[in-house]
Amino acid sequence: MRLGIDFGTTHTVVALVDRGNYPIVSFEHADFVPSLAAASADGMLRFGAQAAAAANEPGWTVLRSFKRLLVDAGPETEVQLGPKRLKIKDLFTAFLAHLRDELRLRSNAHLREKDRIEAAVSVPANASSAQRFLTVDAFRRAGFDVVALVNEPSAAGFEYAHRFRDTVTSKREYVLVYDLGGGTFDASLIKMEGKANEVVTSSGVSRLGGDDFDAAIVELALKKLNVQPTPQERFQLLEECRIQKEGLNPNTRRFVLDLSALGKRDPLVLPIDEVYEACQPLVEESVAAMEPVMRDPRREEKDVDWAELAGIYVVGGASSFPAVYRALRERFGAHRVRRSPHPFGSTAIGLAITLDLHAGYTLTERLTRYFGVFREAERGSEVTFDVLIPKDSQLPGFGEPPLTITRNYRAAHNLGHFRFVECARVEAGRPEGNLALWDEVLFPFDPVLRGRDLARVAVARLPGEGPRIEEIVRCGAEGELEVELKNLDDGYHSSVRIGRRGAA
Repeated sequence: MRLGIDFGTTHTVVALVDRGNYPIVSFEHADFVPSLAAASADGMLRFGAQAAAAANEPGWTVLRSFKRLLVDAGPETEVQLGPKRLKIKDLFTAFLAHLRDELRLRSNAHLREKDRIEAAVSVPANASSAQRFLTVDAFRRAGFDVVALVNEPSAAGFEYAHRFRDTVTSKREYVLVYDLGGGTFDASLIKMEGKANEVVTSSGVSRLGGDDFDAAIVELALKKLNVQPTPQERFQLLEECRIQKEGLNPNTRRFVLDLSALGKRDPLVLPIDEVYEACQPLVEESVAAMEPVMRDPRREEKDVDWAELAGIYVVGGASSFPAVYRALRERFGAHRVRRSPHPFGSTAIGLAITLDLHAGYTLTERLTRYFGVFREAERGSEVTFDVLIPKDSQLPGFGEPPLTITRNYRAAHNLGHFRFVECARVEAGRPEGNLALWDEVLFPFDPVLRGRDLARVAVARLPGEGPRIEEIVRCGAEGELEVELKNLDDGYHSSVRIGRRGAA
């Protein structure tokens, strides 16, 4: 069985490959599994709809939007859930194992116990390499055979190509995907030629989504009520705001909140204009984040004219918020903005399309962030930064050889101290914007240091000419990075599979 699985901040949606069709899988009560986890006072865990039900039971702690924890996570990062302290990778694996059980026991996917599941899964375009690796690892540990990892807006681009292919012409071959989900915002510029989709560049905000809209509405409501809720009451009020927000349409005039969770009989009625005003800064932030994406670095005239766009494709659960669509239409013109008929399911449908061999679509992805290294200089008194893999570098597909960067030089110091980092942009030779620290690697350029505790060795300049060093960085389709360092003079080498340094 082949499934496209969009593990979202609020909802996890699954689409099925079915003879050229890509239906959304239905579960017992909805077309999604809530992305929720809960723990009881004695440490019992629940997930999905069962976790949502636990919010009304005494002694249970519910964790909402735990996908957001991956933004700053490493393999050893832990999270507190009620009395339990769990590694994030184990929490995600347990949730995805629950998803697999739901598919088998409580869905219309007709999945049997021993069926092999080939899955295409997604991550935000702005996701770090660590988030990509942790996502794929959790799916595989939960029993899914992951055969493709696709950026969320890139997957939505497949749905656009499948649904609106006639809008793409030789003069209008670019599509800008506006993807506002529950926790993240991404924008990707995709060039479409026939059935070949090429991601030109991407940009985004790792913490901007429907959760932030919910929080803004909650603050508006609490200001009106002049109350300080307990954590449990705040959670239930957030859920109520989310439910009412997702039910809005352009004709809604009042935003009515059930306050029974706060012990109040009468609802709170908010004028819809006040709700939109409270969320307007978030809408404006998403529109501003689209601007850097309108550049094709391969062209002499790099800026893409808006007239070259076949469309701005609006996807993601939070994009159904009426103020979003209105702002985009006012900024870019009503004729250019197209909303997915399935904003919650667009990514899952696109993922399913990638698995359909008969559909014939191909995708060229690009690295969405810079990967580089800080190195010692001037006998260790200074540090320089080198970009190893630039943003927008073309990435390999699943099963293809890794992207490989090789550098040769003569060592000037006795010890190589490499601090690998990932960042959103590089300005004046410095990494800037959402900097992610990766592992530090020590390599003995001087043969006399081999076998010693390198952490205790001071960096010093070598007398005379140092050994020839080869430095190789490999980046696979999953975003997993490997660094190989080799002394070419005598063959001594070390290979390190590096990862993001997550807080314990």
